[in-house]
Amino acid sequence: MNIDTPLRELGPVDIADLREVVLAQEDVAWDEDQYRQDEYEVHVATKSIVMIFVETKGWPDIEVTQEAGWNRLADVALPLMNDIIKRHYSPGGTVIRAMAAKLLAGKNITPHWDKHPSFHCGHRIHVPLTTNPRVRFNIGGKPYRFKVGEAYEINNQKTHSVINKGTEDRITFIFDYVPLGEIEKLPAAV
Repeated sequence: MNIDTPLRELGPVDIADLREVVLAQEDVAWDEDQYRQDEYEVHVATKSIVMIFVETKGWPDIEVTQEAGWNRLADVALPLMNDIIKRHYSPGGTVIRAMAAKLLAGKNITPHWDKHPSFHCGHRIHVPLTTNPRVRFNIGGKPYRFKVGEAYEINNQKTHSVINKGTEDRITFIFDYVPLGEIEKLPAAV
């Protein structure tokens, strides 16, 4: 969503349970859903455990589905998402995407902006679970260093990228929250 700033700091969140569950996942869990890596070239150096995803081909009619990561993450992710939504956004909306996303050590997500209309109406929230001093999130040409245990909303309508020059993977929980009525305000996809 095109918010009035490149980055909105949402403050501290309790990530302990979610972090523990995500870090305990076996490699097979990170490799079972390759949709993002196959469909979006910018995500080729990432892995995901997808909990919730949205089919947008019939936009603005969408279908939100529980994916393989639902059974692994929902018990610990839903309380975190609900807390963030309750504290910062209007009630009654829908989470259309939720996942743990891993950027591999020494890799990057190239500069891009999220083009589909579903990204124009949803708040994109990032909750870092792991990071290292050599990770930079760039939005609109400015570098940011996200802290573990903090939540952030990014302006995904500005060009953004992530660089991980460290030797450890960076893991972030990401979800898109669409407030009630926002989808109806947008034109159909071209």
